[in-house]
Amino acid sequence: MPAEWELQSGVMLTWPRADGDWASCLHDVEPVFFRIALEIARRETVLINCADSEQASRVRAVLLASGAPAGHIVTTVTASNDTWARDYGPLGIRVNELPQLLDFTFNGWGGKYPAQLDNAITRQLVRQGWFGHTPCTSVGLVLDGGSLDSDGAGTLLTTASCLLQPGRNPGLSRQQLTDALHDLLGADRLLWLQHGGLEGDDTDGHIDMLARFCDTTTIVFQRCDEPGYSRYDELQAMAEELKQLRTRAGEPYRLVALPWPTPHCDAAGGRLPASYANFLVINDAVLVPAYHDPADDDAAQLLQTCFPAREVVQIPCLPLIRQSGSLHCLTMQFTHGVIE
Repeated sequence: MPAEWELQSGVMLTWPRADGDWASCLHDVEPVFFRIALEIARRETVLINCADSEQASRVRAVLLASGAPAGHIVTTVTASNDTWARDYGPLGIRVNELPQLLDFTFNGWGGKYPAQLDNAITRQLVRQGWFGHTPCTSVGLVLDGGSLDSDGAGTLLTTASCLLQPGRNPGLSRQQLTDALHDLLGADRLLWLQHGGLEGDDTDGHIDMLARFCDTTTIVFQRCDEPGYSRYDELQAMAEELKQLRTRAGEPYRLVALPWPTPHCDAAGGRLPASYANFLVINDAVLVPAYHDPADDDAAQLLQTCFPAREVVQIPCLPLIRQSGSLHCLTMQFTHGVIE
């Protein structure tokens, strides 16, 4: 499974609908989608799943007016339940240097939400021909894309709280899941975190909100320096776990602690899951979430040190966390050769 920083052919988004979960704040969230799509389109193809042809035409027109290259904008008409493409988009692998796609089963984060339409999106895109001749295999295993992070060299980082949550693959043991990911994704090392998690995150602890590879020897992670936070002890324990992990060469990872955002809450006072670990690496750039927070610039500067050859672009993501996710959760990248 390639690392996210390897050459990409495109990134997928699913556009918010006026009758969907974003209805009450569509005027706030749609500009964030436009900004993400524009930054992607400046560097590679952006494939946008739309609810209907009218929405597809409008989205394309706005992006063109904003300066996006026409050849980098692909709009499709596909039915969806939600916009979190990271978790139901196909995972890319390379076999003998050629790209293939794996369409894992998505069941709404362990059966929490309706997911039948989202689970069918990849098959719709295959039937519509958007992936060309790239083979795409349906897999019965339930797996959310945000639950894994790859270093591109056979090591995956994940959380036990998500992969072993009984609503996803009941009856499968940790060893059976490890064996399955070895066979399907070519992973010969699976690094499991037993601790971590954010208030307001309803994914059971996706790794892309907590800790990410930046290269084969560097991991960035979301630190917590708020002792009164309900998951403070869990996040401290996660930081200690990360110190114990070893690279393939047997050395400790270089660990980079991302700053802790100030509290952001919903209208009812519930804490929202703001995380700087939810960044997206694309060709020549890193898109970093910003939360109208004093820590935004510090997070961007730290990630610049981790990706010195890429432009770091801050994306205002405060509206996104109202629905319990952020920038990376909305997107799924395609490895080189999938979309031409």
